[in-house]
Amino acid sequence: MALTAAQRLINLLKLDKKDISQVFFYAIFAGLVSLSLPLGIQAIVNLIQAGRVSVSWIVLVFVVILGVALVGILSLMQLRITENLQQKIFIRSSFEFGFRLPKIKTEELYNQYPPELANRFFDTITIQKGATKLLIDFSTALLQITFGIILLSLYHPFFIFFGILLLLLLYIIFKFSYNSGLSTSMKESKYKYKVVGWLQEIARNNFSFKKASNFDFALSKNNRLVSEYLSYRESHFSIIKRQFSQLIIFKVIITAGLLFIGGYLVLNQKMNIGQFVAAEIIILLVINSVEKIVVGLETLYDVLTAVEKIGQITDLAIEETNATTNDYCYTNIQLAAENLSYKFPDSTDYVLEKINLTINQPDKIYLEGNNGSGRTTLIRILSGLLQPTSGSLYINDDTYKKIDLEMYRSQVSTIITGETTFEGTVLENITFNNAIVSQEDLKWAIDSVKLGNFIKSLPKGLDTKIFSEGKQLSSSIVQKILLARSIINKPKILFYEEALDKMDDEVSMEVIDFLTSDKNNWTLVVSSKNQYWKTKCTRTITMNEGKIISDTKH
Repeated sequence: MALTAAQRLINLLKLDKKDISQVFFYAIFAGLVSLSLPLGIQAIVNLIQAGRVSVSWIVLVFVVILGVALVGILSLMQLRITENLQQKIFIRSSFEFGFRLPKIKTEELYNQYPPELANRFFDTITIQKGATKLLIDFSTALLQITFGIILLSLYHPFFIFFGILLLLLLYIIFKFSYNSGLSTSMKESKYKYKVVGWLQEIARNNFSFKKASNFDFALSKNNRLVSEYLSYRESHFSIIKRQFSQLIIFKVIITAGLLFIGGYLVLNQKMNIGQFVAAEIIILLVINSVEKIVVGLETLYDVLTAVEKIGQITDLAIEETNATTNDYCYTNIQLAAENLSYKFPDSTDYVLEKINLTINQPDKIYLEGNNGSGRTTLIRILSGLLQPTSGSLYINDDTYKKIDLEMYRSQVSTIITGETTFEGTVLENITFNNAIVSQEDLKWAIDSVKLGNFIKSLPKGLDTKIFSEGKQLSSSIVQKILLARSIINKPKILFYEEALDKMDDEVSMEVIDFLTSDKNNWTLVVSSKNQYWKTKCTRTITMNEGKIISDTKH
Protein backbone atom coordinates (compact mmCIF):
# COMPACT_ATOMS: atom_id res chain seq x y z
CA MET A 1 0.00 0.00 0.00
CA ALA A 2 1.45 3.38 -1.06
CA LEU A 3 2.16 5.90 1.67
CA THR A 4 0.45 9.28 1.65
CA ALA A 5 2.54 12.43 1.39
CA ALA A 6 1.85 13.22 5.07
CA GLN A 7 2.99 9.73 6.13
CA ARG A 8 6.17 10.13 4.09
CA LEU A 9 6.92 13.44 5.80
CA ILE A 10 6.32 11.97 9.26
CA ASN A 11 8.62 9.03 8.49
CA LEU A 12 11.28 11.47 7.28
CA LEU A 13 11.07 13.56 10.44
CA LYS A 14 11.17 10.47 12.68
CA LEU A 15 14.79 9.99 11.64
CA ASP A 16 15.70 13.16 13.56
CA LYS A 17 13.43 12.87 16.58
CA LYS A 18 16.11 14.16 18.95
CA ASP A 19 16.74 17.35 16.97
CA ILE A 20 13.03 17.97 16.50
CA SER A 21 12.38 17.45 20.22
CA GLN A 22 15.00 20.13 20.96
CA VAL A 23 13.32 22.52 18.51
CA PHE A 24 9.99 21.99 20.30
CA PHE A 25 11.62 22.40 23.72
CA TYR A 26 13.12 25.75 22.75
CA ALA A 27 9.82 26.75 21.14
CA ILE A 28 7.93 26.00 24.37
CA PHE A 29 10.44 27.95 26.44
CA ALA A 30 10.43 30.88 23.99
CA GLY A 31 6.63 30.83 23.90
CA LEU A 32 6.39 31.03 27.68
CA VAL A 33 8.89 33.87 27.82
CA SER A 34 7.11 35.75 25.00
CA LEU A 35 3.75 35.50 26.70
CA SER A 36 5.19 36.54 30.06
CA LEU A 37 6.24 39.86 28.51
CA PRO A 38 2.65 41.21 28.36
CA LEU A 39 2.35 40.52 32.11
CA GLY A 40 5.48 42.60 32.70
CA ILE A 41 4.12 45.37 30.48
CA GLN A 42 0.82 45.19 32.38
CA ALA A 43 2.63 45.69 35.68
CA ILE A 44 4.67 48.60 34.26
CA VAL A 45 1.51 50.32 32.94
CA ASN A 46 -0.21 49.89 36.30
CA LEU A 47 2.79 51.44 38.09
CA ILE A 48 2.92 54.37 35.66
CA GLN A 49 -0.85 54.86 35.89
CA ALA A 50 -0.57 54.97 39.66
CA GLY A 51 2.23 57.54 39.37
CA ARG A 52 4.69 55.35 41.29
CA VAL A 53 8.13 55.41 39.65
CA SER A 54 10.26 53.19 41.84
CA VAL A 55 12.98 50.57 41.78
CA SER A 56 10.29 47.95 41.01
CA TRP A 57 9.42 49.79 37.81
CA ILE A 58 13.07 49.90 36.70
CA VAL A 59 13.51 46.20 37.55
CA LEU A 60 10.41 45.30 35.52
CA VAL A 61 11.73 47.25 32.52
CA PHE A 62 15.01 45.34 32.67
CA VAL A 63 13.14 42.02 33.06
CA VAL A 64 11.11 42.76 29.92
CA ILE A 65 14.28 43.69 27.99
CA LEU A 66 15.97 40.53 29.24
CA GLY A 67 12.97 38.50 28.11
CA VAL A 68 13.21 39.93 24.59
CA ALA A 69 16.92 39.09 24.48
CA LEU A 70 16.29 35.57 25.81
CA VAL A 71 13.67 34.91 23.10
CA GLY A 72 16.23 36.00 20.50
CA ILE A 73 18.88 33.66 21.94
CA LEU A 74 16.42 30.75 21.95
CA SER A 75 15.57 31.49 18.31
CA LEU A 76 19.29 31.43 17.47
CA MET A 77 19.63 28.03 19.15
CA GLN A 78 16.68 26.76 17.11
CA LEU A 79 18.39 28.07 14.00
CA ARG A 80 21.53 26.06 14.79
CA ILE A 81 19.54 22.85 15.26
CA THR A 82 17.54 23.33 12.08
CA GLU A 83 20.76 24.00 10.14
CA ASN A 84 22.06 20.62 11.35
CA LEU A 85 18.74 19.12 10.31
CA GLN A 86 19.00 20.61 6.81
CA GLN A 87 22.49 19.20 6.38
CA LYS A 88 21.35 15.74 7.48
CA ILE A 89 18.40 15.81 5.06
CA PHE A 90 20.70 16.76 2.18
CA ILE A 91 23.32 14.11 3.00
CA ARG A 92 20.77 11.32 3.45
CA SER A 93 18.96 12.25 0.26
CA SER A 94 22.16 12.37 -1.82
CA PHE A 95 23.26 8.93 -0.62
CA GLU A 96 19.73 7.56 -1.05
CA PHE A 97 19.74 8.65 -4.69
CA GLY A 98 23.35 7.56 -5.17
CA PHE A 99 22.54 4.12 -3.78
CA ARG A 100 19.22 3.60 -5.54
CA LEU A 101 19.77 4.96 -9.05
CA PRO A 102 22.25 2.23 -10.12
CA LYS A 103 20.23 -0.50 -8.39
CA ILE A 104 16.73 0.28 -9.69
CA LYS A 105 15.40 -2.68 -11.61
CA THR A 106 15.66 -2.12 -15.35
CA GLU A 107 11.97 -2.98 -15.75
CA GLU A 108 11.10 -0.12 -13.38
CA LEU A 109 12.83 2.32 -15.73
CA TYR A 110 10.75 1.27 -18.71
CA ASN A 111 9.25 4.44 -20.25
CA GLN A 112 11.25 6.50 -17.73
CA TYR A 113 14.16 8.83 -18.41
CA PRO A 114 16.73 8.26 -15.62
CA PRO A 115 18.29 11.78 -15.77
CA GLU A 116 14.80 13.24 -15.31
CA LEU A 117 14.32 11.02 -12.26
CA ALA A 118 17.64 12.29 -10.89
CA ASN A 119 16.26 15.85 -11.18
CA ARG A 120 13.88 14.97 -8.36
CA PHE A 121 16.86 15.37 -6.05
CA PHE A 122 16.33 19.13 -6.25
CA ASP A 123 13.14 18.61 -4.25
CA THR A 124 15.50 17.89 -1.37
CA ILE A 125 16.23 21.62 -1.21
CA THR A 126 12.51 22.33 -0.88
CA ILE A 127 12.31 19.83 1.98
CA GLN A 128 15.41 21.31 3.63
CA LYS A 129 14.08 24.85 3.66
CA GLY A 130 10.39 24.08 4.04
CA ALA A 131 10.50 21.40 6.74
CA THR A 132 12.73 23.43 9.05
CA LYS A 133 10.61 26.55 8.49
CA LEU A 134 7.50 24.56 9.38
CA LEU A 135 9.12 23.14 12.49
CA ILE A 136 10.03 26.57 13.82
CA ASP A 137 7.05 28.62 12.64
CA PHE A 138 4.34 26.03 13.22
CA SER A 139 5.64 24.91 16.62
CA THR A 140 6.09 28.50 17.83
CA ALA A 141 2.72 29.59 16.47
CA LEU A 142 0.77 26.64 17.89
CA LEU A 143 2.37 27.05 21.31
CA GLN A 144 1.73 30.82 21.33
CA ILE A 145 -1.92 30.20 20.46
CA THR A 146 -2.25 27.58 23.20
CA PHE A 147 -0.49 29.58 25.92
CA GLY A 148 -2.19 32.80 24.79
CA ILE A 149 -5.68 31.33 25.10
CA ILE A 150 -4.85 29.94 28.56
CA LEU A 151 -3.50 33.32 29.68
CA LEU A 152 -6.45 35.27 28.26
CA SER A 153 -8.95 33.00 30.00
CA LEU A 154 -7.50 34.21 33.32
CA TYR A 155 -8.54 37.78 32.46
CA HIS A 156 -12.16 36.99 31.59
CA PRO A 157 -14.18 33.84 30.69
CA PHE A 158 -15.19 35.51 27.41
CA PHE A 159 -11.72 34.87 26.03
CA ILE A 160 -12.35 31.11 26.25
CA PHE A 161 -14.95 31.61 23.52
CA PHE A 162 -12.30 33.51 21.55
CA GLY A 163 -9.94 30.51 21.82
CA ILE A 164 -12.58 28.06 20.66
CA LEU A 165 -13.35 30.31 17.70
CA LEU A 166 -9.67 30.40 16.75
CA LEU A 167 -9.30 26.63 16.81
CA LEU A 168 -12.49 26.25 14.80
CA LEU A 169 -11.13 28.63 12.17
CA LEU A 170 -7.89 26.70 11.80
CA TYR A 171 -9.78 23.42 11.51
CA ILE A 172 -12.14 24.77 8.82
CA ILE A 173 -9.33 26.27 6.74
CA PHE A 174 -7.24 23.10 6.95
CA LYS A 175 -10.16 20.69 6.50
CA PHE A 176 -11.54 22.25 3.33
CA SER A 177 -8.26 23.27 1.72
CA TYR A 178 -5.76 20.49 2.44
CA ASN A 179 -6.72 17.93 -0.22
CA SER A 180 -7.34 20.44 -2.99
CA GLY A 181 -4.20 22.39 -2.08
CA LEU A 182 -2.02 19.28 -2.16
CA SER A 183 -3.61 18.05 -5.41
CA THR A 184 -3.02 21.32 -7.28
CA SER A 185 0.50 21.52 -5.86
CA MET A 186 1.27 18.04 -7.25
CA LYS A 187 -0.07 18.98 -10.70
CA GLU A 188 1.88 22.22 -10.66
CA SER A 189 5.04 20.27 -9.78
CA LYS A 190 4.41 17.75 -12.57
CA TYR A 191 4.40 20.46 -15.23
CA LYS A 192 7.32 22.24 -13.62
CA TYR A 193 9.34 19.09 -14.26
CA LYS A 194 7.98 18.86 -17.79
CA VAL A 195 9.33 22.35 -18.47
CA VAL A 196 12.72 21.45 -16.99
CA GLY A 197 12.75 18.18 -18.95
CA TRP A 198 12.11 19.98 -22.22
CA LEU A 199 14.84 22.55 -21.48
CA GLN A 200 17.18 19.62 -20.91
CA GLU A 201 16.22 18.22 -24.30
CA ILE A 202 16.95 21.58 -25.93
CA ALA A 203 20.34 21.71 -24.21
CA ARG A 204 21.14 18.09 -25.10
CA ASN A 205 20.26 18.66 -28.76
CA ASN A 206 21.31 22.30 -28.98
CA PHE A 207 22.87 21.84 -32.43
CA SER A 208 19.59 20.56 -33.89
CA PHE A 209 17.68 23.55 -32.52
CA LYS A 210 19.99 26.14 -34.07
CA LYS A 211 17.99 25.95 -37.31
CA ALA A 212 15.32 28.68 -37.35
CA SER A 213 12.31 26.41 -37.88
CA ASN A 214 13.52 23.96 -35.24
CA PHE A 215 14.20 26.86 -32.88
CA ASP A 216 10.61 28.05 -33.32
CA PHE A 217 9.37 24.55 -32.49
CA ALA A 218 11.49 24.50 -29.32
CA LEU A 219 10.00 27.80 -28.14
CA SER A 220 6.43 26.90 -29.12
CA LYS A 221 6.60 23.64 -27.17
CA ASN A 222 8.16 25.46 -24.23
CA ASN A 223 5.33 28.00 -24.44
CA ARG A 224 2.72 25.21 -24.33
CA LEU A 225 4.34 23.54 -21.33
CA VAL A 226 4.75 26.84 -19.49
CA SER A 227 1.08 27.69 -20.18
CA GLU A 228 0.01 24.38 -18.66
CA TYR A 229 2.26 25.01 -15.68
CA LEU A 230 0.79 28.51 -15.18
CA SER A 231 -2.72 27.09 -15.38
CA TYR A 232 -2.06 24.66 -12.51
CA ARG A 233 -0.04 27.26 -10.63
CA GLU A 234 -3.00 29.64 -10.85
CA SER A 235 -5.32 26.89 -9.59
CA HIS A 236 -3.03 26.35 -6.62
CA PHE A 237 -2.74 30.07 -5.97
CA SER A 238 -6.53 30.43 -5.93
CA ILE A 239 -6.63 28.05 -2.96
CA ILE A 240 -3.88 30.00 -1.17
CA LYS A 241 -5.76 33.24 -1.94
CA ARG A 242 -9.00 31.80 -0.55
CA GLN A 243 -7.27 30.77 2.66
CA PHE A 244 -5.73 34.21 3.10
CA SER A 245 -9.06 35.93 2.34
CA GLN A 246 -10.71 33.89 5.09
CA LEU A 247 -7.92 34.94 7.43
CA ILE A 248 -8.36 38.65 6.63
CA ILE A 249 -12.11 38.49 7.30
CA PHE A 250 -11.46 36.66 10.55
CA LYS A 251 -8.82 39.20 11.68
CA VAL A 252 -11.15 42.14 11.03
CA ILE A 253 -14.05 40.56 12.93
CA ILE A 254 -11.95 39.37 15.85
CA THR A 255 -10.01 42.64 16.20
CA ALA A 256 -13.15 44.76 16.11
CA GLY A 257 -14.99 42.47 18.51
CA LEU A 258 -12.15 42.32 21.01
CA LEU A 259 -11.61 46.10 20.99
CA PHE A 260 -15.30 46.75 21.67
CA ILE A 261 -15.59 44.03 24.30
CA GLY A 262 -12.27 44.98 25.92
CA GLY A 263 -13.36 48.60 26.06
CA TYR A 264 -16.69 47.55 27.56
CA LEU A 265 -14.95 45.46 30.25
CA VAL A 266 -12.64 48.38 31.16
CA LEU A 267 -15.52 50.87 31.31
CA ASN A 268 -17.43 48.51 33.59
CA GLN A 269 -14.30 48.09 35.74
CA LYS A 270 -14.09 44.36 35.09
CA MET A 271 -10.57 44.94 33.72
CA ASN A 272 -8.04 47.67 34.43
CA ILE A 273 -6.04 49.54 31.77
CA GLY A 274 -2.94 47.42 32.33
CA GLN A 275 -4.90 44.20 31.85
CA PHE A 276 -6.57 45.64 28.76
CA VAL A 277 -3.21 46.55 27.17
CA ALA A 278 -1.71 43.16 28.08
CA ALA A 279 -4.75 41.32 26.70
CA GLU A 280 -4.58 43.24 23.43
CA ILE A 281 -0.87 42.40 23.09
CA ILE A 282 -1.61 38.72 23.70
CA ILE A 283 -4.49 38.80 21.21
CA LEU A 284 -2.25 40.36 18.56
CA LEU A 285 0.36 37.67 19.20
CA VAL A 286 -2.26 34.94 18.87
CA ILE A 287 -3.75 36.41 15.68
CA ASN A 288 -0.28 36.78 14.17
CA SER A 289 0.39 33.15 15.07
CA VAL A 290 -2.79 32.10 13.29
CA GLU A 291 -1.71 34.15 10.28
CA LYS A 292 1.72 32.47 10.34
CA ILE A 293 0.09 29.03 10.23
CA VAL A 294 -2.30 29.92 7.41
CA VAL A 295 0.43 31.54 5.32
CA GLY A 296 2.68 28.59 6.10
CA LEU A 297 0.21 26.18 4.51
CA GLU A 298 1.73 26.98 1.11
CA THR A 299 5.10 25.87 2.46
CA LEU A 300 3.42 22.74 3.83
CA TYR A 301 2.01 21.93 0.38
CA ASP A 302 5.46 22.47 -1.18
CA VAL A 303 7.14 20.16 1.34
CA LEU A 304 4.50 17.43 1.01
CA THR A 305 4.76 17.64 -2.79
CA ALA A 306 8.55 17.42 -2.64
CA VAL A 307 8.41 14.42 -0.30
CA GLU A 308 5.93 12.71 -2.64
CA LYS A 309 8.07 13.39 -5.73
CA ILE A 310 11.14 11.92 -4.05
CA GLY A 311 8.99 9.08 -2.75
CA GLN A 312 8.16 8.14 -6.35
CA ILE A 313 11.88 7.37 -6.77
CA THR A 314 12.34 5.52 -3.50
CA ASP A 315 9.23 3.44 -4.28
CA LEU A 316 10.85 2.01 -7.41
CA ALA A 317 11.90 -1.58 -6.78
CA ILE A 318 15.62 -2.18 -6.52
CA GLU A 319 17.53 -5.34 -7.26
CA GLU A 320 17.98 -7.81 -4.44
CA THR A 321 21.26 -9.54 -3.82
CA ASN A 322 22.10 -12.58 -1.74
CA ALA A 323 24.93 -12.50 0.74
CA THR A 324 26.75 -15.72 0.00
CA THR A 325 30.23 -17.14 0.26
CA ASN A 326 29.70 -19.58 -2.59
CA ASP A 327 32.34 -18.98 -5.25
CA TYR A 328 30.62 -20.79 -8.12
CA CYS A 329 30.94 -17.66 -10.28
CA TYR A 330 34.68 -17.50 -9.89
CA THR A 331 35.47 -20.49 -12.08
CA ASN A 332 34.33 -21.20 -15.64
CA ILE A 333 30.79 -20.02 -16.18
CA GLN A 334 28.13 -21.91 -18.07
CA LEU A 335 24.86 -20.18 -18.93
CA ALA A 336 21.71 -22.15 -19.73
CA ALA A 337 18.34 -20.69 -20.75
CA GLU A 338 15.34 -22.99 -20.51
CA ASN A 339 12.02 -21.94 -22.09
CA LEU A 340 13.03 -18.34 -21.40
CA SER A 341 10.45 -15.70 -22.42
CA TYR A 342 10.21 -11.96 -21.94
CA LYS A 343 7.70 -9.20 -22.54
CA PHE A 344 7.85 -5.54 -21.60
CA PRO A 345 5.73 -4.36 -18.64
CA ASP A 346 2.97 -2.69 -20.69
CA SER A 347 2.95 -5.18 -23.56
CA THR A 348 1.00 -8.36 -24.25
CA ASP A 349 3.38 -9.60 -26.94
CA TYR A 350 6.55 -11.48 -26.09
CA VAL A 351 9.85 -10.03 -27.31
CA LEU A 352 11.51 -13.39 -26.56
CA GLU A 353 9.61 -16.64 -26.62
CA LYS A 354 10.75 -20.02 -25.27
CA ILE A 355 14.47 -19.54 -25.74
CA ASN A 356 16.55 -22.66 -25.07
CA LEU A 357 20.27 -21.99 -25.14
CA THR A 358 23.49 -23.21 -23.53
CA ILE A 359 26.68 -21.12 -23.53
CA ASN A 360 29.97 -22.63 -22.40
CA GLN A 361 33.21 -20.85 -21.65
CA PRO A 362 35.01 -19.73 -23.84
CA ASP A 363 32.37 -19.63 -26.61
CA LYS A 364 32.57 -16.64 -28.94
CA ILE A 365 29.00 -16.04 -30.11
CA TYR A 366 27.79 -13.70 -32.83
CA LEU A 367 24.08 -12.84 -32.59
CA GLU A 368 22.48 -11.89 -35.88
CA GLY A 369 18.95 -10.97 -36.89
CA ASN A 370 16.82 -8.11 -38.13
CA ASN A 371 15.76 -5.19 -35.95
CA GLY A 372 13.16 -6.41 -33.47
CA SER A 373 14.41 -9.99 -33.59
CA GLY A 374 15.16 -9.96 -29.84
CA ARG A 375 18.98 -9.85 -29.89
CA THR A 376 19.28 -6.83 -27.58
CA THR A 377 16.75 -8.19 -25.09
CA LEU A 378 18.49 -11.58 -24.98
CA ILE A 379 21.87 -9.96 -24.26
CA ARG A 380 20.36 -7.88 -21.47
CA ILE A 381 18.77 -10.91 -19.85
CA LEU A 382 21.94 -12.99 -20.13
CA SER A 383 23.96 -10.13 -18.62
CA GLY A 384 21.55 -9.74 -15.69
CA LEU A 385 20.12 -6.34 -16.65
CA LEU A 386 16.63 -7.78 -17.19
CA GLN A 387 14.83 -10.62 -15.45
CA PRO A 388 12.93 -13.10 -17.65
CA THR A 389 9.13 -12.92 -17.54
CA SER A 390 8.94 -16.72 -17.54
CA GLY A 391 11.28 -19.65 -17.93
CA SER A 392 14.66 -19.97 -16.24
CA LEU A 393 18.24 -18.81 -16.57
CA TYR A 394 20.76 -21.10 -14.91
CA ILE A 395 24.37 -20.28 -14.13
CA ASN A 396 26.63 -23.28 -13.72
CA ASP A 397 23.45 -25.39 -13.51
CA ASP A 398 22.63 -23.78 -10.19
CA THR A 399 18.96 -24.70 -10.06
CA TYR A 400 18.59 -24.57 -6.31
CA LYS A 401 20.08 -21.24 -5.20
CA LYS A 402 19.13 -17.76 -6.29
CA ILE A 403 21.92 -16.16 -8.27
CA ASP A 404 23.63 -13.25 -6.53
CA LEU A 405 23.57 -10.49 -9.15
CA GLU A 406 26.48 -8.63 -7.60
CA MET A 407 28.66 -11.73 -7.68
CA TYR A 408 27.62 -12.57 -11.22
CA ARG A 409 28.20 -9.03 -12.48
CA SER A 410 31.65 -9.00 -10.95
CA GLN A 411 32.49 -11.68 -13.50
CA VAL A 412 30.86 -10.14 -16.57
CA SER A 413 31.24 -6.90 -18.53
CA THR A 414 28.53 -5.35 -20.65
CA ILE A 415 28.45 -2.52 -23.17
CA ILE A 416 24.89 -1.64 -24.13
CA THR A 417 23.65 0.73 -26.82
CA GLY A 418 23.74 4.33 -25.62
CA GLU A 419 26.31 3.74 -22.89
CA THR A 420 28.91 6.48 -22.72
CA THR A 421 31.57 8.04 -20.53
CA PHE A 422 30.92 10.10 -17.40
CA GLU A 423 32.45 13.36 -16.22
CA GLY A 424 35.85 12.57 -14.75
CA THR A 425 39.37 11.67 -15.80
CA VAL A 426 40.19 9.11 -18.46
CA LEU A 427 41.66 6.92 -15.73
CA GLU A 428 38.47 7.11 -13.65
CA ASN A 429 36.38 6.20 -16.68
CA ILE A 430 38.46 3.08 -17.28
CA THR A 431 39.18 1.85 -13.75
CA PHE A 432 36.52 3.55 -11.54
CA ASN A 433 39.50 4.11 -9.20
CA ASN A 434 39.58 0.39 -8.42
CA ALA A 435 42.65 -0.03 -6.22
CA ILE A 436 43.26 -3.65 -7.29
CA VAL A 437 43.84 -2.70 -10.95
CA SER A 438 47.57 -2.95 -11.59
CA GLN A 439 49.57 -0.75 -13.95
CA GLU A 440 50.30 -3.84 -16.06
CA ASP A 441 46.58 -4.60 -16.48
CA LEU A 442 45.86 -0.95 -17.26
CA LYS A 443 48.53 -0.81 -19.97
CA TRP A 444 47.36 -4.16 -21.36
CA ALA A 445 43.73 -2.97 -21.62
CA ILE A 446 44.68 0.37 -23.22
CA ASP A 447 47.02 -1.18 -25.78
CA SER A 448 44.62 -4.02 -26.60
CA VAL A 449 41.86 -1.64 -27.72
CA LYS A 450 44.26 0.70 -29.56
CA LEU A 451 43.78 3.59 -27.14
CA GLY A 452 47.46 4.21 -26.32
CA ASN A 453 48.29 6.79 -29.01
CA PHE A 454 45.29 8.91 -28.08
CA ILE A 455 46.19 8.96 -24.37
CA LYS A 456 49.80 9.89 -25.19
CA SER A 457 48.51 12.89 -27.15
CA LEU A 458 46.56 14.24 -24.17
CA PRO A 459 48.17 17.09 -22.18
CA LYS A 460 47.70 15.27 -18.86
CA GLY A 461 47.54 11.71 -20.17
CA LEU A 462 45.26 9.50 -18.09
CA ASP A 463 44.57 12.40 -15.71
CA THR A 464 42.93 14.46 -18.47
CA LYS A 465 39.34 15.31 -17.55
CA ILE A 466 36.58 14.52 -20.02
CA PHE A 467 33.06 15.92 -20.08
CA SER A 468 29.82 14.08 -19.52
CA GLU A 469 28.94 11.84 -22.49
CA GLY A 470 32.45 12.41 -23.87
CA LYS A 471 31.39 15.60 -25.62
CA GLN A 472 34.91 16.64 -26.63
CA LEU A 473 35.85 13.13 -27.80
CA SER A 474 35.16 11.35 -31.07
CA SER A 475 32.64 8.51 -30.91
CA SER A 476 35.36 5.97 -31.74
CA ILE A 477 37.50 7.13 -28.79
CA VAL A 478 34.49 6.87 -26.48
CA GLN A 479 33.98 3.28 -27.66
CA LYS A 480 37.65 2.46 -27.03
CA ILE A 481 37.40 3.82 -23.48
CA LEU A 482 34.32 1.67 -22.88
CA LEU A 483 36.09 -1.37 -24.31
CA ALA A 484 39.14 -0.80 -22.09
CA ARG A 485 36.76 -0.46 -19.13
CA SER A 486 35.05 -3.73 -20.03
CA ILE A 487 38.23 -5.84 -20.11
CA ILE A 488 40.33 -4.15 -17.39
CA ASN A 489 39.29 -6.72 -14.76
CA LYS A 490 39.60 -9.68 -17.18
CA PRO A 491 35.99 -10.85 -16.82
CA LYS A 492 34.67 -14.34 -17.58
CA ILE A 493 31.99 -13.10 -20.03
CA LEU A 494 31.71 -10.08 -22.34
CA PHE A 495 28.33 -8.88 -23.63
CA TYR A 496 28.53 -6.29 -26.39
CA GLU A 497 25.84 -4.34 -28.28
CA GLU A 498 27.26 -2.48 -31.29
CA ALA A 499 30.44 -1.95 -29.25
CA LEU A 500 32.83 -1.24 -32.19
CA ASP A 501 30.48 0.03 -34.86
CA LYS A 502 31.83 3.62 -34.79
CA MET A 503 35.47 2.69 -35.32
CA ASP A 504 37.42 2.64 -38.57
CA ASP A 505 37.32 -0.75 -40.29
CA GLU A 506 41.03 -1.41 -39.90
CA VAL A 507 41.09 -0.60 -36.18
CA SER A 508 37.86 -2.49 -35.48
CA MET A 509 39.25 -5.59 -37.20
CA GLU A 510 42.37 -5.50 -35.01
CA VAL A 511 40.29 -5.14 -31.86
CA ILE A 512 37.94 -7.94 -32.95
CA ASP A 513 40.95 -10.19 -33.57
CA PHE A 514 42.10 -9.52 -30.02
CA LEU A 515 38.67 -10.00 -28.41
CA THR A 516 38.03 -13.31 -30.22
CA SER A 517 41.56 -14.66 -29.81
CA ASP A 518 42.01 -18.09 -28.21
CA LYS A 519 44.48 -16.45 -25.85
CA ASN A 520 41.54 -14.85 -24.06
CA ASN A 521 39.52 -17.41 -22.15
CA TRP A 522 36.47 -15.26 -21.75
CA THR A 523 33.07 -15.99 -23.27
CA LEU A 524 31.92 -13.41 -25.79
CA VAL A 525 28.34 -12.66 -26.85
CA VAL A 526 28.09 -9.84 -29.39
CA SER A 527 25.38 -8.18 -31.43
CA SER A 528 26.68 -6.02 -34.28
CA LYS A 529 26.19 -5.05 -37.91
CA ASN A 530 29.90 -5.62 -38.51
CA GLN A 531 30.10 -8.94 -40.35
CA TYR A 532 33.76 -9.38 -39.45
CA TRP A 533 32.62 -10.57 -36.03
CA LYS A 534 30.87 -13.48 -37.70
CA THR A 535 34.08 -14.69 -39.36
CA LYS A 536 35.99 -14.69 -36.05
CA CYS A 537 33.38 -16.06 -33.64
CA THR A 538 33.01 -19.80 -32.95
CA ARG A 539 29.19 -19.75 -33.06
CA THR A 540 26.54 -17.82 -34.94
CA ILE A 541 23.03 -17.64 -33.48
CA THR A 542 20.34 -16.30 -35.79
CA MET A 543 17.18 -14.82 -34.28
CA ASN A 544 13.84 -13.86 -35.77
CA GLU A 545 10.71 -12.55 -34.03
CA GLY A 546 11.98 -13.43 -30.59
CA LYS A 547 13.05 -16.98 -31.39
CA ILE A 548 16.32 -18.73 -32.19
CA ILE A 549 15.99 -20.12 -35.70
CA SER A 550 19.55 -21.43 -36.03
CA ASP A 551 22.63 -22.04 -33.88
CA THR A 552 25.72 -22.84 -35.98
CA LYS A 553 29.18 -23.74 -34.71
CA HIS A 554 32.16 -22.82 -36.87
